[in-house]
Parts: sequence; structure tokens; C-alpha cells
Amino acid sequence: MKNALTFDIEEYFHAEVFAHALRPDEWPGLASRVVDTTERLLDILDYADVRATFFILGWIAERYPALVKDIAARNHEIACHGYGHQMIHRQSRQEFAKDLQRAKTAIEDAAGTAVIGYRAPTFSVVRETMWSLEVLWEAGFLYDSSIFPIVHDRYGIPDAPRFPHRVSITNGHGIAEFPLSTITVLGRRVPIAGGGYFRLLPYRLTRRFIRRLNTREHQPAIVYLHPWELDVHQPRVRVGWLSQLRHSVNTHSTEGKLRRLLADFRFAPVRDILARSGVLTLDEAH
Repeated sequence: MKNALTFDIEEYFHAEVFAHALRPDEWPGLASRVVDTTERLLDILDYADVRATFFILGWIAERYPALVKDIAARNHEIACHGYGHQMIHRQSRQEFAKDLQRAKTAIEDAAGTAVIGYRAPTFSVVRETMWSLEVLWEAGFLYDSSIFPIVHDRYGIPDAPRFPHRVSITNGHGIAEFPLSTITVLGRRVPIAGGGYFRLLPYRLTRRFIRRLNTREHQPAIVYLHPWELDVHQPRVRVGWLSQLRHSVNTHSTEGKLRRLLADFRFAPVRDILARSGVLTLDEAH
């Protein structure tokens, strides 16, 4: 079974843990790390002969269009992570639509290809922001991968479906959804395959949990990482100890874990997994 492999392309300072420490108007003056770290990821994927989905910030695409072009040239799927990494609940519907269109235009111009997939910053498609899926459809997106079916202090819809499905929106239309991966342990949903969870868990547990999804539940996993999660030399930002721990725990071991993951499992872009499952029809463009 093929699983979905995804990367959210952003700078280290875009992470939500720094939202109160660094203002967006400060970002241009900070040391950039995203090109070097993303190129490193691309080389790792080339070596393993694996294609993935890259959810890219419009802010990045505007400043580093050559990076976006390189990702596309290496036959990865280009998708959207919004423009300025603002959580959806902090925006009005109109503001979100404007952010989305600016990002989509910047990414498509840089990549030279259409963008049909979206992932919200900090998985901020929650119960109170489900209206955002309608805005995505109106903007021409065909799928979303933002819903985390867990209990969490920042995000999550605990009772959302755990596997790829379609979400009905308006006038009989729908959009495909690929939720972030979980397993159920003692009646509780546990996140297993990305970000801080990938960095925190011993690799043998991540491998066991993905195999459980594939073999027992016959479902694909979706793995997500950020370039800064492989970057042990990124500048430190002064925040509280918990925020710093969330951001930096085990970054020294992420690359090794990723290389083992690529050897142990088969992967493909989100678009391909959803199309193969029948949840997404690629001729749905509107």
C-alpha cells in the first residue's frame, strides 16, 4: 500500500509557537533557512526515488520562486499552505479568501502548474472554521488536508472521520479531505505520523503504527514534516520552554528517521492517493 508523504514549506519563524514573539513585519529581516533545508529534503527524496506533496506558503513562493520551480521540476505535487501562515480562525471569510487567492496565484505563477490541494496553517480547519472548505471550493481547490481528528489545545475535530472522505459543502458540491493520521488506543485517538509526533516517538513505534493502519485497517497513512524539523542549526527564538520544546525536540534525529521511513514504506503525493481511492476525481475542476 502507498501512503501519502507531505511537507509544509515554511521558514522556522513561521511556526505557530513563535506567533507572539515575532510579528510578520519582522520576518523579512530574519535569517532565511528554507531554501537550503528544502533542497536537502529534495535530495533525500531523489535518492529514495520518492515523490511527495509540498504545501507551500505564498510568502515563500513570492520570495523564492526558483525553489518552487525546482520542486515542480523534480515531479512533486505543488499544493498550497496559505499565504502568511495565519490560522483561519483569526481571519474573516473575506480575509481568508484574499489570503488564499494571493497564495494560489503566487504558487501557480512560480510552479507553472495548477494547484488543487490545500493545508491550513496549524491544521486550523476546526469545527468553527468548516466554512473555509466552501471558500476552498470556490477558489478551485479539489482537496484539503487540514483536519486532525484528535483533541488538542490548538486544533482538532475529535469526532471527525479518520480516513480519506468527501465533505459536503454547498449546493450539492463536495471537497475531498485527507485527515492527518491517527490510531485508536484504549478508545482514544493518538496522532502518529508527522511533525512533533514523528520527532518525539521512537521510530520503531511510528513504523509499527503505520503498518497497523496499512494492514489491519487497510488505510493509507499521511506523513507530514517541515523543513525546519531537520535543521539543527536554525536560530533560536526566545519563547517559553514548552514552546521551545515543541519546536525543537529531536530535530537532530529527524533526517535519520525520515530516511528509514522512505526505505520501509511506499509513498506517493496526496493527489495520487486520493484519486486511487476514488475520493478525488481529477476532472472535477470548476
